[in-house]
Amino acid sequence: MKTVYLAVGLALLAVGCLALLSPDVATHLATIPAADGVGFAMATLAANKTRDYQLGDKEEYPVVASDIIYQGAAVGENGSGYARPLVAGDPFLGFAEAIADNSAGAAGAIGVNVRKRGNIVLPISAIAITANDRPAVYASDDDTFTLTASTNTLIGYVSRWVSTGIAVVEFDAALCKAALQA
Repeated sequence: MKTVYLAVGLALLAVGCLALLSPDVATHLATIPAADGVGFAMATLAANKTRDYQLGDKEEYPVVASDIIYQGAAVGENGSGYARPLVAGDPFLGFAEAIADNSAGAAGAIGVNVRKRGNIVLPISAIAITANDRPAVYASDDDTFTLTASTNTLIGYVSRWVSTGIAVVEFDAALCKAALQA
């Protein structure tokens, strides 16, 4: 087995030396298909590659049929991949940036733009100044927020108490989903 590792190592060293001497040879060797799990296919880029970048805190999801998601609504996923006004227990997708009226459309006919992470000021039942210890915040629908887990959906954590019944909530849809899977 040591002999195989030595042979593969020497082959890779030879390819590296050829690449330094002639970039055309390295490009050609990178296209050789693997045979029996051994080949010269390169795992790293050898040239610039244009990528399609997305804004990190926004996303668009297809909307469920016959529904309206209003601006500012907490948005959930219905279990079939479609966004809808959040219902307790839905995976949290974020907050709608604008109205998405699909009341007369089929599922996926339009999309809703959501902000999937950030800070938002929300009315939260029973919030008090002692909430500065960053308790979890849950939603029972698209506009009802509470500190009670029950069957509700985790949407984030109190970042700062503002006043009685009002707090800044730090939210991140991906982290909420990860917390539920842990």
